[in-house]
Amino acid sequence: MVFLRCRRSNYVWATLGVLALLWLYIFPVYRIPSDKEMVDEVLRQGQTWTRNQTGVDLYRKLLTECCDPKRMFAVTKENSPIGKVLWYDGEIYHYHRVNNETYPFFVQDTPLHLPLKKCSVVGNGGVLKHSCCGKEIDQADFIMSFQNLLWSRKSFVESMKAYGSSYIYIPAFSMKPGTDPSLRVYHSLADSASNQTVLFANPDFLKNVGRFWKNHGVHGKRLSTGLFLVSLALGLCEEVTTYGFWPFSVGLDEQPVSHHYYDNILPSSRFHAMPEEFLQLWHLHKSGTLRMRVGDCAKEGQ
Repeated sequence: MVFLRCRRSNYVWATLGVLALLWLYIFPVYRIPSDKEMVDEVLRQGQTWTRNQTGVDLYRKLLTECCDPKRMFAVTKENSPIGKVLWYDGEIYHYHRVNNETYPFFVQDTPLHLPLKKCSVVGNGGVLKHSCCGKEIDQADFIMSFQNLLWSRKSFVESMKAYGSSYIYIPAFSMKPGTDPSLRVYHSLADSASNQTVLFANPDFLKNVGRFWKNHGVHGKRLSTGLFLVSLALGLCEEVTTYGFWPFSVGLDEQPVSHHYYDNILPSSRFHAMPEEFLQLWHLHKSGTLRMRVGDCAKEGQ
């Protein structure tokens, strides 16, 4: 009887242990640093940064194994033939079946000449204002930035001219309400004889990237567009530098900074986990896998 009771007791404790681990995974118990603590951490790190090729190769390998960014980052005629079902990564009950109407919108295959060399990923954080980073950003071989679509067709086409010959990367199959506006973007640029190429983000790629970062400690309902693009850059580029990623209310000079460079509207904490995302990127910065620019580029250059 004693033996059986011990076995049952061990089973109960083991079950409780598993449940506790699951609870911690879903609701992780750790404290996000305060804004002041994060500023102090960045200042302690200083301007010193050394590229770690081993770290770069490791993350490219991990992202290739989970997400295959070279082949899957965009919807193409190669990976999405007529009849393929594209399940929306942001709304699990919705899908689009590739048909004769949408198939012609897709590029034949990945149009990029890989690997890309030096890439800049530009976020929309308030720290971009007066950062003097524009010249440094423009020196990259490939620049990824993100902003909201302009709803006026004419205004949108005019604003896109500033980007010259470029790729417009749109998550058309992430959420149902975004599909029609994304297709309107395609038609607007095509009708204006634009020299820009529209690429539709592959929902399978976005879903796998979200799963990858959740396994690495980011527990938001959905990743930010910025982290999606950084993940893409890590998979495609030899050297990655980020700008405008700073989800805190004060800058390195401890002065207030807006959340975006164009407004101070905070994202829903139930949807995105911005501080968690930043901490993951900061870890990659410290390990030499990518470089984060969060201060004044002119002062750092001096």
